[in-house]
Parts: sequence; structure tokens; C-alpha cells
Amino acid sequence: MTFFISMFILVMQFLWRYVDDLIGKGLEWSVMGELLFYASLQVIPMALPLAILLASIMTFGNMGENYELIALKSAGISLSKIMRPLITLTVVTALLAYAFSNNVLPVANLKLVSILHGIRQTRLELDIKERVFYQGVDDFTIKVQDKARDGSMLYDVMIYDHTDRQASNSNVTLADSGKLQMSTDKKNLLLTLFDGVRYDEKVGFSNERRPSNKETQQFRTDVFKKQIAVIQLQGFDFSKTDEGLFKGSDKMKNLKQLSHDIDSIEKERLVYIKTLEGRSELFYFNRMQQPRDERLEAISEAQILNIDSTYHTLSTSKQQMILQNATRLTRDHKQILEDQMRFIQVEDVRLRRHNMELHRKFTLSFACLIFFFIGAPLGAIIRKGGLGMPVVISIFFFIVYYIVDTMGVKFAKEGVWEVYQGMWLSSAILLPIGVFLTYKSATDSSLLNSDAYFMFIWKIKEKLTFFKVINK
Repeated sequence: MTFFISMFILVMQFLWRYVDDLIGKGLEWSVMGELLFYASLQVIPMALPLAILLASIMTFGNMGENYELIALKSAGISLSKIMRPLITLTVVTALLAYAFSNNVLPVANLKLVSILHGIRQTRLELDIKERVFYQGVDDFTIKVQDKARDGSMLYDVMIYDHTDRQASNSNVTLADSGKLQMSTDKKNLLLTLFDGVRYDEKVGFSNERRPSNKETQQFRTDVFKKQIAVIQLQGFDFSKTDEGLFKGSDKMKNLKQLSHDIDSIEKERLVYIKTLEGRSELFYFNRMQQPRDERLEAISEAQILNIDSTYHTLSTSKQQMILQNATRLTRDHKQILEDQMRFIQVEDVRLRRHNMELHRKFTLSFACLIFFFIGAPLGAIIRKGGLGMPVVISIFFFIVYYIVDTMGVKFAKEGVWEVYQGMWLSSAILLPIGVFLTYKSATDSSLLNSDAYFMFIWKIKEKLTFFKVINK
């Protein structure tokens, strides 16, 4: 039950995120169903830890509220022994979550991205508004003065035909009324016009240049009672994008593919680094191959060692030429080094993303174990079942986990931290909390008992009063 509740919440979050891309596209139910199916598969790694947290709190909260834990402990059964079957079940669930993340999730991500990209490329359905120029159809601009309530009839229709690129406004059609329909395959627009006239300029004119003399221009006027035009449409029908365009992404790969690509990226990065290191030697070698100045050939080796004195022995024109050449070569060399550094930075980003995805295969599965060791002891301590207090506590811990995990992922992606530090930050923070809560629950600690805190405060107040009396 908690798993499907978590799934529903996260899928609704997904829909709110992409609602602008989905509305007004006229998508079929089969497309929406397929989209929601792959979206549900994508959120499973995030929904599973939340479900385990909520379920463990509810289970042990119900047992504590009904005094079943007290009865078990009074029979000599420790909390660790009570939790042992559920620990085994959670470990199995974590292993299945890893298998899902490694084998099923990459395929689901690929299918989902392909559908989403196809939806984004799909145009909005025809929605011609009154007294507004509509440009949703390629090479045509349509304006209507009034529309019927059901949208079937258009009145006072004006259509600009822009198919002639040399004179985009040379073809205009005016009609008293019309009917606009789209074919069932959404590939053609059927436009039926009544009682209108069509004005066409430059019909049959062969020159590409616009004639300067108006007398040489050609005009044509067509008056019609009924005219049916078929306009070819593009982009209004949904089609999936080729999945091959997205297979190179890190989210579409399993553990074996990620490891292989990480090795390949590291090798490519090493090649760029070696090329960068060799730039200085290549620059010096190329300068040594250039012919020396005759004046420099006559200068002794001792004088060459003193650059300033050698420079000042040259004429003013030679000095200017040397400075200009040095400046130009330095700028060229700097540009080459910056370009090479950009290649290395691109490889660094790819390497970090692949390493992040590799660690993610394990962190989400490990989160299942952590949330169980947080939820089960908390349920035993608070002794409240149902969907009241357990939901509040679960949401609190999940928000903490989500914020810390997002911060760690951001630091890892930007290279501020090492990848393993950012990806395991949330686990490193929540694991000690789970250990602490398990210890407190095993020792029957009154961690969340308000009476215990009031008693502690009352004892401190008594001691302070005693010290005041002694001082007086």
C-alpha cells in the first residue's frame, strides 16, 4: 500500500513537471498510457525507499500501540530478533532494487526520453482565435473575425499564402465564411471556403527580381462560390524520436556499459592531457627550426645567455619585429592551450556523469536498508500506527534525505567534491541516525516520550534551586 502511495505522489510530480509539454497536443490514450508506464518505472528507485520507511514505521508503530512489542520482549525475544525476518526481506528488496536499476531502469529511461522528445516536437492542435493572426500552419497566416460556438464554421476569413519566398504577402484570399477540418491522420488540413475572392500578384512572372515598373507587374483575381484547399501539415502527428539518439547518455546504460565507457573516457582524457603537455615542447621545437637572424648568428654564446643585452644590441626595427612575433606566438599558443583545456573539461564532465550514475546503482538500494533501520526503531519508539504520525515522520526524513542527496549530487556534478563523496553524502548522514535509533529502541529508550523530557527539565530546575539555597 505504501509503495503505491509513494508511486502515485512521484508520478503526479512528474506530470506537473511536464504538464506544459502535454497539454494541447491531442495525444492518444495509448501514448499517455505508455508515457505514464515508463514514468512509473523511472520513479520506482525513489519510491521504494520511501515506501519501506513508511511501512516499517506503520508496522512497528501498530505493534507498539497494541502492546505486541511489550509482550514479545516480556517473552524474552529481543528487538533484533523481532526485526530479523524483516531485515532479511529488506535485504532481498534492496538486491532486487539494484537488479531493477541495472537492467530495467536504463531501458525505461531510454523509452521515456524518446516519447518525451517526440511529444515536445509535436505541435499544438489547431486553435484559431477570433481577430488574431494564427501562424501555426507553415507558410500560411489565417485570421477570422468570428467563429461559431462549436468551432465548425469561420466567418470573415483572411488567408495569407507565404509559399512565394520572394514576395511573401503577394497571395491573399478573402472569404465570407469557411470550414476548417483536419484529416484523421493529421497530415493534411482541409479548408473549405465560401463566397470569396483570391488575389495573386506576379502570376507567371519569370524574373526573380521584383520589377520596378508597376505596369510590367502581373495580377490575377479569382472569384469563387466554393473552394476546397488541401494544405499539407507537418509536426501535428505524434511520432517517437529515434532511440539511437539517446543511447550514449549515462542514464541509458547498465553497470557493465558504464564501466566500459568510463575506461574509454579516461583513455581519451589521458590522450588530451599528453597532447597538452607536449604543446610546450612542440612550440619550442618549431621555434628552433626557424632560420636565425644573421645578427644573432654573430653573437657569442655568452651574450645569448643575457637576453636583455642581446635584445638591446639589435636595431629598433628588429626589436619591434621580435616583440610582435613573440606576442603573436604567445597568443596562438595560449589559444591552443585553452582549446585543449576545453576538450579536457568536456571529458571531465562526461566522466563525472558516468561515475555518478554508477554510484547511483548502489546508493538507492542502500537507502532501502537505511530507511528500514530508521523506520522500524522509530515505530517501536513512538508506538503510533496508521497513516497519521508515521506519514509526518516519513515525509520529514524523506525531505531531509532528498535535500541532502540533491546537494551532494550538485557538488559532485560541478566537480566541487569527489563523485563518491557527493553521491554517498545522504547515506553517510542518515546511517548514523539509523544506528542511533536502533540502539535506543533496543534499550527501550524513551527518546520521544515527552514525560521523560519534562522530568529531566524538572530535575535540572531542582538542582539549580538547591545551588541557589547553598549560595545564600
